[in-house]
Amino acid sequence: MQLEINTSALPVYEALASNVRLQIIQLLSNEKMNVKEIATALNLSSAIITQHIKKLETAHIIKTERVGHQKIARLAVDRIEINFPHKIFNAYSTIETFIPVGHYTDYKVEPTCGLASGEDFIGPVDEPRFFMVPERMSAQIVWFTKGFLEYQSPNLLKSTDTLKMIEISFEISSEFPFANNNWPSDITFSFNDHELGAWTSPGDFADTRGKYTPQWYPDNLNQYGLLKTIRITEHGTNIDGDFLSTFNISDLDTSTTTWKFRIEVKDNAENIGGCTLFGREFGNHNQDIKIKLFYS
Repeated sequence: MQLEINTSALPVYEALASNVRLQIIQLLSNEKMNVKEIATALNLSSAIITQHIKKLETAHIIKTERVGHQKIARLAVDRIEINFPHKIFNAYSTIETFIPVGHYTDYKVEPTCGLASGEDFIGPVDEPRFFMVPERMSAQIVWFTKGFLEYQSPNLLKSTDTLKMIEISFEISSEFPFANNNWPSDITFSFNDHELGAWTSPGDFADTRGKYTPQWYPDNLNQYGLLKTIRITEHGTNIDGDFLSTFNISDLDTSTTTWKFRIEVKDNAENIGGCTLFGREFGNHNQDIKIKLFYS
């Protein structure tokens, strides 16, 4: 589950603000339980536990079902990520370029793999040759197990501009047949043929439907990713503030006419768990791959 810092996420924050409800989550992390079992474990009445269960269910943290006369509760999520508003760097001028996920300029992929637009799948799944059909340009979700996708954008800086930072943001997850919330994948990023480092995606998420994922797309397939932001600065490269590598902005040739960004799952990765990229019509974030230049 992904949350923003806004009022729509308040039911989740309120549900977590209780010692009893945290204990219920701990119990359900081990097994499904009915209300009476939870009440016994916590030494509380079934009526009190029922109220706490309702709070957690409203927040979509747990799900319940009727089995005979019993109400069985289980966890619906295994992680919650909170996206804070991005800092704004007012000191510099900026240039933004948005690249749809189907607009890659080079690729090499292995199954499981596939593409889909906002209306339907593009060709049969697990057929890498369909990654070159013209219809790929309309893709809003792309996935593969091993290989890479490479994107290019124009360098619109003038010769008198001084590049201070590059920010690249995108929604991404692992790739598993159907979905698996616990499926780590080591995904490597490169920029203009310089390797920036690798980040481990924790899983391929389908615990809740993506906010923008179209209704025709099946519930049991990957629904959303995590919004990740890579920043190349004068101090090195980080991803969401966490160190990625020592590669810094002065290592780039700013006279180049294009920027190249590659996303890759290597053959020798420790966790070969694939990669899924979400465009603005899929997942939880209404954006394509964004490359933002900060300059003076």
